[in-house]
Amino acid sequence: MLFDQLERIFKVMLLGAVALLAMSFFQKDRLPTPGFFSQAVLSEPRQTLTQSSPFETKVNDQTYRVTPLFDYELSGVVVTDYESGSLGDIYHHRQWKDFLNVKDLCVVWGQNVKSGVFRKLRYDSGPWTCFFKTPDRKTSDAFRNDQLSNNHLLTDDMDLHRRIMRAAPGDEVRIKGVLVSYQNDATGFDRGTSISRTDTGNGACETIYVTDFAVMKEANRGWRAIYRLSGFAAAVAVLGFLLTLWIRPAKKPYLR
Repeated sequence: MLFDQLERIFKVMLLGAVALLAMSFFQKDRLPTPGFFSQAVLSEPRQTLTQSSPFETKVNDQTYRVTPLFDYELSGVVVTDYESGSLGDIYHHRQWKDFLNVKDLCVVWGQNVKSGVFRKLRYDSGPWTCFFKTPDRKTSDAFRNDQLSNNHLLTDDMDLHRRIMRAAPGDEVRIKGVLVSYQNDATGFDRGTSISRTDTGNGACETIYVTDFAVMKEANRGWRAIYRLSGFAAAVAVLGFLLTLWIRPAKKPYLR
């Protein structure tokens, strides 16, 4: 009787956890209304001549030559992101040995945020680019293409790495660093950077060696907490159910 009750408890727990997991998955990356953000996201990025000199840095036994071009500071809203070296990524770590680029953040600012038009678009990120799609011509005309950028974030500092990885769609972030080009001579890998917000197509992404990074406002904190907890609860329920099946005594056949 005890094991039957435990099986029912774990089944109900699993169903509830999966339902919450699915619900929170679609809510945790919601883009907040403009009133959620500070005035900082309305400003244009700051790009100035840099005094930084070229340097080398090593990550995971790979040596990179980094050439600074401009000091850069950006405040904006993350609309989509891409983790370098994620499970489906075959380029950054395996093919290019690029361990310096830890994450890409696609960010909007200015009138796109102030008007709220950024919430009407659909966004998606890949290994190189940020894709966006407008639902109609009116939205397309209202959206400022020069107030969106896809940012390749580079760091060899573990604290900055952790802070960058915590950023998610809907968050207000502040990025400080240097626009750079960088190379890995051992693999032949070479990546440049955009130095203009008005360019498009290949090479239009900003490549930033990050010196400071902060999530100024975290969006959807409740839903993100539910997502993490429901995932944990689902795993516990599965393990509990399997453990119950393993340790319960074998049922005796019914004899008439």
